[in-house]
Amino acid sequence: MSSRSSSAIRTLALLGHAGSGKTSLLERLLLASGAKGEAGTVEKGDTLSDFEPLEKQYGHSLDTALARIEHDDHEIQVIDTPGDPDFRGPALAAMSAVETAAIVVNASNGVESSTRRLMRRARQRRLCRMIIVNRIDAEDLDLEAVIRDLREEFGPQCLPVNLPADGGAAVRDCFFHDSGDTDIFSLAAAHDEIRDQVIEADEGLMARYLDGETIGRDELHDAFELALREGHLVPICFTSARTGAGIEELLDFIVRLLPSPLEGNPPRFRVGSEEKKVPAKPDPDAHAIAHVFKIINDPYAGKLSVFRVFQGRIRAGDALLLGDARKPVKVAHLYRIHGSEHIEIDEAIPGDLCAVSRIDEIEYDTILHDDHAEDHYYLKPVDFPQPMYGLAIEPKTRGQEQKLASALARLAEEDPCIQVEHHQELNETVVRGLGEMHLRILLERMDKRFGVEVETRPPRIAYRETITRPAEGHYRHKKQTGGAGQFGEVFLRIRPLGRGEGFRFQSEVVGGAIPTALIPAVEKGVRQVMDEGAIAGYPMQDIEVTVHDGKYHSVDSKEVAFVIAGRKAFREAIAAAGPQVLEPVVTLDVSVPDSVLGDLTGLLASKRARIQGTEAQRGGQTVVHAAVPLSSISDFPTELKSMSGGEGRFVVELSHYEAVPPNVQQTLVEGFEARDDDSAH
Repeated sequence: MSSRSSSAIRTLALLGHAGSGKTSLLERLLLASGAKGEAGTVEKGDTLSDFEPLEKQYGHSLDTALARIEHDDHEIQVIDTPGDPDFRGPALAAMSAVETAAIVVNASNGVESSTRRLMRRARQRRLCRMIIVNRIDAEDLDLEAVIRDLREEFGPQCLPVNLPADGGAAVRDCFFHDSGDTDIFSLAAAHDEIRDQVIEADEGLMARYLDGETIGRDELHDAFELALREGHLVPICFTSARTGAGIEELLDFIVRLLPSPLEGNPPRFRVGSEEKKVPAKPDPDAHAIAHVFKIINDPYAGKLSVFRVFQGRIRAGDALLLGDARKPVKVAHLYRIHGSEHIEIDEAIPGDLCAVSRIDEIEYDTILHDDHAEDHYYLKPVDFPQPMYGLAIEPKTRGQEQKLASALARLAEEDPCIQVEHHQELNETVVRGLGEMHLRILLERMDKRFGVEVETRPPRIAYRETITRPAEGHYRHKKQTGGAGQFGEVFLRIRPLGRGEGFRFQSEVVGGAIPTALIPAVEKGVRQVMDEGAIAGYPMQDIEVTVHDGKYHSVDSKEVAFVIAGRKAFREAIAAAGPQVLEPVVTLDVSVPDSVLGDLTGLLASKRARIQGTEAQRGGQTVVHAAVPLSSISDFPTELKSMSGGEGRFVVELSHYEAVPPNVQQTLVEGFEARDDDSAH
């Protein structure tokens, strides 16, 4: 039996806006714990977590990285995450593997757009949250204003557990100590405020406190963790990754007060077909349940599947089942990942983050388990942003098509926000991501890791078609060719559904007018039109189709006849239902220097954008929030870079579909008809 215990494990993700100092903070934690003899720097390219060549080249994190720290007989597992919004997919995936989300805030910049997004996501996933205010050694700081802004943005439950002192050169604990002064408040005042907040989470302590009893500091520990789990407390810690101020205090805080796997909010797994929800038990003697949150295709170690153990033990040599699969796979080797190192271990217990290698069947989000019961476990998937920024690509060198397909498959396997589409009718491969930087890095990885260079061009826009009013359609298909004939007749009704409701097919045929066995053939014909489009060649959506009558022939009625009849009856109905082309509209958050704000709003107006608001940022920057048709922003990255001197950044995310202007629809329909005519000849 292993002597290790889950109670001595702490697991957290460092999350935050780009430039908040997460990677530098991890370096200081490694140094303070003795895991490194010297702290690396992003500038020198010698940090533990930014080990990929492209990360060194660009000077910031492009993927998550794992590190293990030992402090005071505890193991601290840290996931360092990228802060650039284009790489938020891996950061969001990391949240499924930890008890605590540690949101790092740059003291000079305060609350930034990613700070809000990440705090919201962490709350939705029921994670314990804390805030680390970093870079407290910067000049001209108003740290009292930082705390005020944090509380205004995220609520009064955000309270400091320590405070900067001596001009940011030191940090004083105010949770266990209540005497002395700091740069901002007296320790006594801060101590009383956080004590009162913690006691509110425990009815027993609250009753004793109201009766005038003195509550000992040691009694606050359990109430503190209860307040964390319930979101009643979001502690704030202060640090400087550059000077090391607050680092020892942060390590002490992590091991003394952050939850272990036994104390955090366990994820709620769905079990079996009934979708009942049960929490995993962090019991090493229960059957094993683990969740894969990261895939690495290592050029030397092969495919690595990184997972979090939630229940039971996993040992090297074990046979595990993958999700619903009935055939087990063998764990030949088990690894702990520390930066770029893969350290072989014998066993993993609840709370451990580890990896298995060279099991191709494992994918992101796979549940690993050793339970042979019929009920299987599923974890609620992460709600990733929809990748909307696309490029059509093809290899520069003929004959590398298969190599390109293999490279794309591996890179998409690693990043849940990379989407690869193959359009057979256009002979076009489109790769989509979260932004221009996201796809630029993807293309560089293809070149450097897989030796594939590509040509790029703007892709075809993912328009959709729908209808605007109810209508009816009818078609009789009759074909006689000397032998057995074909006969099928279909009457159907269609009506529009709400935006985003998709497609619904139902039958109200009575009396055997169309045999039940042939109704699926009608649906097949309808779905063919849904996939191909009816007026401009784009997939259709938000339509309900009801087949209500028809005729069949006992000899000549075959499946193919009702496929054709369903298809043509549906097309007739669409023509009478006010068909409409829809275009994807995205939300665009653009950050630019104040000096070019007017130029930006003018540019957006020329792209049919609707400005939805602006947000002043520290450092002379403004964020503009807009809704804009996706078709209008193919040149936006180049235009923004030119306008802002390379200082502008943007985040794009799918918002909704809406009708295109009539002139745009006419152009799309005419283009489709011209292509149809060409193919007919």
